[in-house]
Amino acid sequence: MTRKYTSNRPFAHVQYAWLAIIFIVQTAQAQTAAWKPDRAVTLVVPYAAGGGTDATARAVSRQLGVLWGQPVVVENIPGADGLIGSRRVMDAKPDGYTLLLQVPSIVLTKYTPGLKGVDPLARLEPVTAVSQSPAAIVTSAKLPVKTLAEFIAYCKTAVQPCSLATGESQARITARQLAAEAGISNLIVVNYRGTGPIVTDLIANNVNIAFTGITAALPHYKAGTLKILATQGKKRATALPDVPTTIEAGFPQFQSVTWYGLFAPKGTPAAVTQGIVAALREAVKDADVQKTIAAAGAEPLVNSPAEFGRQVRAESERLGALVKLYPLE
Repeated sequence: MTRKYTSNRPFAHVQYAWLAIIFIVQTAQAQTAAWKPDRAVTLVVPYAAGGGTDATARAVSRQLGVLWGQPVVVENIPGADGLIGSRRVMDAKPDGYTLLLQVPSIVLTKYTPGLKGVDPLARLEPVTAVSQSPAAIVTSAKLPVKTLAEFIAYCKTAVQPCSLATGESQARITARQLAAEAGISNLIVVNYRGTGPIVTDLIANNVNIAFTGITAALPHYKAGTLKILATQGKKRATALPDVPTTIEAGFPQFQSVTWYGLFAPKGTPAAVTQGIVAALREAVKDADVQKTIAAAGAEPLVNSPAEFGRQVRAESERLGALVKLYPLE
């Protein structure tokens, strides 16, 4: 009798292949989710303390410290339109222990005279957005205006030229755009090292107007020492439901949404950046963090490195087009 033998080896190969795939996937997932710092992390804010970037950094750093069990130290390094602080991270070791919180003006650094065409984005890794907020057009409460149109009319007839405070390149471009398109030929642009000093001088009416994040202006708006004439998003800000958008105010060209985003040194491993994103997703769920971000007129927005990279590129294209019309001086 001839005995037939049926091998189950093909099925074994299939089984082994599936086990190998599962092992690879689980290993990759574990590596991505497992990264946590084992010592203090530095979060660099390249602007003065007291502004929107600083407030956002401090809101999330505390909770990240809780989640990681390690201190997350906010370090303010203002100067050169954010380049000095950004360079601190550009030159850091790509290991996740030195991070940067920046805003859209980072894409304009390469266009800024005196900075020799340095492009921080060439040496930084986009990690994730943290939150976003429409920018606001803010004036001193001492000015006799209630709307953006009234401010423009006031500046055209005022004995003393109106002044506009800026803390970074994007605001300077918008200032030049406002002067050109609204016909304020004698508008004086005053440069500051950060939003905090701008707010102080706005309250005193040492400077008349500024384009800022809602974060820094909101408490003073509520106190009645500053006026917010308009917000620059496509819809009204949740924190300012009674304030019109620039579209509603008749100036749709002045739109700007500020994202606050995390960057790491170029070459930071994907496992590290993904670990940071995972921790941040948990951090923004914290009630205190959400309250702080909402109080600043912003909304949490945590996305992937790829998504944030696309967001940064889109902003680079938009602002690049504007800087061709209104070159930085």
